Amino acid sequence: MDFEKFFNRSPKLRKIKLPGEEAHYKLAPMLRLRELENLDIEQKKPKQAAVLAVFYPGLQEETRFVLILRKTYRGVHSNQIGFPGGRVEEHDEDLMQTALRETEEEVGIPRSEVTVLRELTRLYIPPSNFWVQPFIGVMERTPQLVPQEEEVESVLEIDLDEFLSDSCLTTQTLSTSYAKNINVPAFLLNGHVVWGATAMMLSEMKDILKQTL
Repeated sequence: MDFEKFFNRSPKLRKIKLPGEEAHYKLAPMLRLRELENLDIEQKKPKQAAVLAVFYPGLQEETRFVLILRKTYRGVHSNQIGFPGGRVEEHDEDLMQTALRETEEEVGIPRSEVTVLRELTRLYIPPSNFWVQPFIGVMERTPQLVPQEEEVESVLEIDLDEFLSDSCLTTQTLSTSYAKNINVPAFLLNGHVVWGATAMMLSEMKDILKQTL
């Protein structure tokens, strides 16, 4: 989709009612659904985090957004695809500022050039005990993306038309640090399988984009 067309329609995203868990559950692994059933999240005293989906014009004026492949490390999200973002720091004014700061640190998109359009539905991630607040934003120029050396293996630029097509939906059998040979619904984007919490957030984002565009 041409970025100018996307940009002109993007303010409508603010007015759409979020589908929330209904959209999340479309891309939720069965294991995750069982974990979330009757779960008292507040009792878990989860850590707070925020992530950001930034839309911008590609070199051909097509609309793109960024995901990242995280480095391999000792943790439940090692070598997984996610949005740029991370945990709240003491100096962050609010969750939106957390998302903007982390995105600038991880992929080099200046926070001053991003207009945040809205938040999505907060999502709890049982394996890491994080409560994550996603945001959607827009940037009016093509950014120079610089992956953070310590945390980001590579940056993935996702074409909006590819993302909105149902052809990118798939089911995969995967093994993780906490489960073996599980069948998961997922997105196949730029040759990478995107599943779990990120896929659940992408599912809600896709729902409201389809209503807007």
